[in-house]
Amino acid sequence: MKTTIWGCRGSLATPGAGTVRYGGNTSCVHVRTASGRTVVLDAGTGARSLGRALVADGVEQLDLFLTHLHLDHVEGLGFFGPLFDPAATVTIHGPRPDEQSLERWIATYLSPPFFPVPFERIPARIEFIEVWHDRYDVDGLAITAAPVSHPGRTVGYRLEESGRSLAFVPDNEPGLDPEAALELATGADVLFHDAQYTEEEYATRVGWGHASLPDFARLVRTAGPRRVVMFHHDPAHSDEQLEQMERDARGLCERDDVQLGREGLEIELA
Repeated sequence: MKTTIWGCRGSLATPGAGTVRYGGNTSCVHVRTASGRTVVLDAGTGARSLGRALVADGVEQLDLFLTHLHLDHVEGLGFFGPLFDPAATVTIHGPRPDEQSLERWIATYLSPPFFPVPFERIPARIEFIEVWHDRYDVDGLAITAAPVSHPGRTVGYRLEESGRSLAFVPDNEPGLDPEAALELATGADVLFHDAQYTEEEYATRVGWGHASLPDFARLVRTAGPRRVVMFHHDPAHSDEQLEQMERDARGLCERDDVQLGREGLEIELA
């Protein structure tokens, strides 16, 4: 597998001079499997540029895994090029809602008054798979979905292929549930995990669904992934603030290889 980050900001896209090193686009990661299959994790604003690249590469079949339906994780859908390719088939995997269906919620978002084009006029073939606590296979790629600690129906994912594993948990509050996401993160070759708040910030944001650095570090020490990427950067944090958080996280995790996610970061799992 090869992963590329196209967006790692949380909550709100944040363009500007203060975010150029790590990027202002919200959650979106591209995974190319060993078999050549295209997988996309979340469809935040980073999905726009990724979609253009996929269309240019002639990709006509892909799987899109949504962790949840908060806007920062789906607001790129309406600008995701493959959805407007009549030759494309896009399979959307996402958390099983309490009410209605995943298809209905996506169709509501991608229709007036929230979006100018009615969902039924989007030309790609769109299929839906609802998940919660599930394990299944997609063309040789083993998928584990599991609920995490975040307001609303939210899951994280673990992708495994040829003995390598990627855990993707962009939104999780281990301060409220220390066990949340451990099933996904333990022993992963690469872990992308929420590291949005400093300890001081978290004191006034308990219950908002995100990790403080001390709670992030406790999860990392318990799960023991081989590589750790800090994800879901707060929109208020500049590049300089993020770099200080990286230094703090390394000390708390007691390892020097913890790194900030940034747009364009490529990781080969081989």
